[in-house]
Amino acid sequence: MAKKAKILPSVAWLEPRVKAMRVLSLLSFFALAGLLATYYLLFADLHGARPWVILLVELIPWLVLAPGMIMGSARGHSWMCFVVNLYFIKGALAAYDPHRQLFGLLEMAASLAVFCSALLYVRWRYQLNRKLAGEGDVSVA
Repeated sequence: MAKKAKILPSVAWLEPRVKAMRVLSLLSFFALAGLLATYYLLFADLHGARPWVILLVELIPWLVLAPGMIMGSARGHSWMCFVVNLYFIKGALAAYDPHRQLFGLLEMAASLAVFCSALLYVRWRYQLNRKLAGEGDVSVA
C-alpha cells in the first residue's frame, strides 16, 4: 500500500513565516546570551569566583553554535534546539532559589523562546525547500 503524499503549504504561506522565525530565533538567541552576561557580570553573587570565567563556560555552547545561527543554517538551528534545553533546566533550578527566582524565570522564558522559534524555523525552512524543489505538487494521474 503506497504512502499518501503529504500536502505542503504554499510558498506564499511559508516564506514570511520562515523569515519571521529566523528573526525571532536570532533575537531570542542574543537576548538569552545578553541575559546571561548581564546576570553574571552585574548581579550574581559568585562567592569570590571570577564572573567572566563563569560566563565564558556558560557561553561555550553559544559560541560554537553562533555561526550556524547567524548564517541561517537549519542544522545550526536544530542543534540549538538540543542545547537550549540545558539552559531551560538551569533556569528551572535557579527559579527554586528565592534569591535567583526572577533570573531563573527569565532564563526559562528566553530559552523557551529560542527553542520554539528555532524549531519552527527548521520545520518551515525544510518545507519551503521541499516545495521549491517541486515536491508536494498535487498531480492527478
